[in-house]
Amino acid sequence: MFNRFIASILPYFPQKFVWIFSKPYVSGKTAHDAIRVSKDFNSHGIKVTLDVLGEFIKTLEEAEASKKEYLDLIDLTEKNKIDGNYSIKPTSFGLLLDKEICYHNIREVVKKAVEYNNFIRIDMEDSPCTDLEIELFRKLHKEFPKNVGIVFQAYLKRTLDDIKGLMDLHSEETPLNIRLCKGIYVEPAEIAFKKYEEVNENFLIDIEYMLQNKIYSGIATHDKPLIEGSYELIKKYNVPKNMYEFQMLYGVTPKLRQSIVDDGHVMRIYVPFGKDWFGYSTRRLKENPKMASHIIKAIFYKG
Repeated sequence: MFNRFIASILPYFPQKFVWIFSKPYVSGKTAHDAIRVSKDFNSHGIKVTLDVLGEFIKTLEEAEASKKEYLDLIDLTEKNKIDGNYSIKPTSFGLLLDKEICYHNIREVVKKAVEYNNFIRIDMEDSPCTDLEIELFRKLHKEFPKNVGIVFQAYLKRTLDDIKGLMDLHSEETPLNIRLCKGIYVEPAEIAFKKYEEVNENFLIDIEYMLQNKIYSGIATHDKPLIEGSYELIKKYNVPKNMYEFQMLYGVTPKLRQSIVDDGHVMRIYVPFGKDWFGYSTRRLKENPKMASHIIKAIFYKG
């Protein structure tokens, strides 16, 4: 109850207060902040994926602005020779307003990335968006099979079937590129696993299918048992290092992250930034109220 109470009132706190706990997990408010952080990761042999914060927009003018921001970001990132790619949330490009306009907006961004031989990851959002985002990915993949990937969430009961449903796009020359994460959105028990053990079990089932079938696998987790389980599957199927990578959020479990790098595996960090950092932080707290007690402790610990 305490956690939910804190999560519900935090959006009404001054932004300077919320920034205290947000700053370790958001690279900054501008693209230049994200470039600075990315350069530091690159200097330690770690790749990045850049994400402009903002989702569930209300107007097509906002969608147009999101597109322009990504087009400018790609030019800036490539100019700075960053070893990284890009993650985008379709709702910030108008998915729930006009899916055709969303497609054309994202297509323009993918086309810009292709000019630099780079890559766009289509993020997966809450369950009402799942079918729309799979449809969007299929459409983009048809034209840009080497330059676009998608995300699936292991806590959804449909995920393994969704991955299998894309195998018609998969080939040795152009393997599917999928990031698998646990999932953070609050979903009903009818469609999502709720218990920690169930989510972990299905995460490893999904990852095993991906690795066994030579899908390029983004293993996105901070959970040590899942990392160790993935190690075992990589060894079991003799997966080459150019066919998978581990992925983590900016600011989370740095020691565990470094241990993966030290073991010789590819690591990519999700680097979010943007003027919508406040909305991002408060939404994430609402989606996962258990974070509240950790935030309160951190605030008092830091004074």
